[in-house]
Amino acid sequence: MDEHHRRNQIFSIIAVACLFLFLLSMHLYADDYQIRILNNIALFIILAVSYNLINGVTGQFSLEPNAFVAIGAYTSALLTLTPAEKQMAFIIEPIIWPLSVIHVPFFLSLIAAGVVTAFFGFLMGFPVFRVRGDYLAIVTLGFGEVVRVVANNTQTITNGPLGLKGLANYTNLWWSWGIAAFTVFYIARLVRSSYGMAMKAVKYDEAAAESIGINAFKHKMLAFTTSAFFEGIGGGLLAHLITTISPTLFTFFLTFNLLIMIVAGGLGSITGSVIAAVVITWGGEALRVVEEPIRLGFIEIPGIPGMRMVLFSLILVLVMIFARQGLMGTREFTWNGLFRKIRAWTHRTAKES
Repeated sequence: MDEHHRRNQIFSIIAVACLFLFLLSMHLYADDYQIRILNNIALFIILAVSYNLINGVTGQFSLEPNAFVAIGAYTSALLTLTPAEKQMAFIIEPIIWPLSVIHVPFFLSLIAAGVVTAFFGFLMGFPVFRVRGDYLAIVTLGFGEVVRVVANNTQTITNGPLGLKGLANYTNLWWSWGIAAFTVFYIARLVRSSYGMAMKAVKYDEAAAESIGINAFKHKMLAFTTSAFFEGIGGGLLAHLITTISPTLFTFFLTFNLLIMIVAGGLGSITGSVIAAVVITWGGEALRVVEEPIRLGFIEIPGIPGMRMVLFSLILVLVMIFARQGLMGTREFTWNGLFRKIRAWTHRTAKES
């Protein structure tokens, strides 16, 4: 092991320890609102990073996240509800067997949510990857609507438009941020592996990639099912954070938010997806202040509902104008890169002084 690799490992361990201490302090001293924001940030990190794998790294314009999040949310919720809770919730038609008697711990429900969603992603991949470009986007968008309509009409499985209520509030800082850290670690390792290199080759020129022996369909399926797995787990965490789900929760607006995040952060950049998820999720809440009345001396400016979304949209437009490749482009954060920038800055400061 060379010196650079050993130093990177040490700083990575220090960063994880700092994150742990930060979460511990927030767990002990933060109020419910602050904890909810942190949980939302972690959930969007999971969803944005996994979505970026298929859209940014592999270059397949897919619009399916709302479908996969819905499948994961319903799977996890149905498995954690007790038989008595299901009997109370399904008041129009009883839930089908064996869902009516199954009850598993939260962790197993998350694993099941990921596996079931990955299975649907695997099945969906066969017809989806017969088309490319805009046609691929249309097919995956249609799949999202199909899942939502099915959830709205299958009374004996999803409870239809009534949804599932009274879910246990299992999702906390440890669950959300622990899975977010694992998602970033796993997908980063995957992208740096030979599979990730092949995915990038498919993105830039699929015909050329196939001409040198890369199975484009295999690698697109790998990216798609991996993305589905983590989006399903994210759906399970979301269900047990808000404790109630219904088909109206999983509209295209969820996919649109994730698309903004990966584009603003940089298509293909895991670091960019993390930064954009943090900034956009936190920024959307921070800008609520512009919707409240503001007093400037003797002048009082009334709050304007929806103004924060106007300002937020303007900020995103400016990002797209001045950073067309996103905040990070295709670059990734590395400790060596950080140290090089620090050395360059100190050297320049020393010369100027």
